[in-house]
Amino acid sequence: MILIFKILKQSLMISFFVFTMMLILDYFNVLTKGNINNIIKRRKGQQYLISSFLGSTPGCLGAFLNVSFYVHGLISFGALAGGMIATSGDEAFVMLAMFPKQALLLFVILFILGIVLGWFSDKIVTILKLKTCKECELYKIHSIKECKCFDKQTIIQNYLKLSPTRIFLLVGAIVVLVAVIMGLFGPSSWDWKRITFVILFVISLGIIATVPEHFLREHIWKHIVKKHLLSVFLWSFSAIMVIEIGFKYWNIEEFVQDHMKWIGLLAVLIGIIPESGPHMIFVILYAKGMMPFSILLASSIVQDGHGMLPLLSYTIKDSILVKLFNLVFGIIIGLAFYLLGF
Repeated sequence: MILIFKILKQSLMISFFVFTMMLILDYFNVLTKGNINNIIKRRKGQQYLISSFLGSTPGCLGAFLNVSFYVHGLISFGALAGGMIATSGDEAFVMLAMFPKQALLLFVILFILGIVLGWFSDKIVTILKLKTCKECELYKIHSIKECKCFDKQTIIQNYLKLSPTRIFLLVGAIVVLVAVIMGLFGPSSWDWKRITFVILFVISLGIIATVPEHFLREHIWKHIVKKHLLSVFLWSFSAIMVIEIGFKYWNIEEFVQDHMKWIGLLAVLIGIIPESGPHMIFVILYAKGMMPFSILLASSIVQDGHGMLPLLSYTIKDSILVKLFNLVFGIIIGLAFYLLGF
């Protein structure tokens, strides 16, 4: 029972952190009115840099934007592949919560690899004369509804007709914030992690309290809570449960150490799955010190959360090509880092 409570507590903390980071990123994107696409149009020669940067941002938003830009002909196949290399999906938030320094190093490496390998992928496509998708008129980058997030009249109207969704989210955010301040969640002492968590939760509380009802309903509730939060919690809980049970009833550490090469191959193969979650088991293994950085890097190169799902709905062939390119890159680079002792 104590073990279950410990796993539940850790999973909830990870989920709350993911929710907060996704909320802040989504809020920033709406405030900028989605003008990233205009930047790409003006600086198409820097598409590898831009697509890799978008991929490096935690969550699926950057990957979704890259797919949308690709089917509009704004970025090349290589830029898309590079963006997916840089993408870590929702697991990026989890890595930031569990090992922030190593996570930032990983993101920087993936960002650089995304630029270099994106350019290299386009060269391969040209040499092999591979046919990739052309601009698709069916896809439109919809304009994001304006968010008057600090408008006094909007805020007054929100609280004159307080919706059940806002009440639920406000109460939940306050409870989590108080729990973190009291040390019930997260770090037990006032270190930089705890201070960071408190700052992030205060910001998220401010966002929930001031955004219009449209943003609250469409972006926070329907997108972040319903589409991502439960999935992150279930995958986090399941992955931690497997690892903890492995520690308690089975010498999982010895098994991993004795079969490290097979673990590495399994990591990149599971990365093919276009879904956030399966990669979580390798994040937990690395966090527990049972798996080297090279395998985490290889897995991160291949997997891209569910960022590939929109592309699958348009072109299965290009989706397979992106995964194939990144699978080869993941195996080669992961093996090189492993042989170098990382």
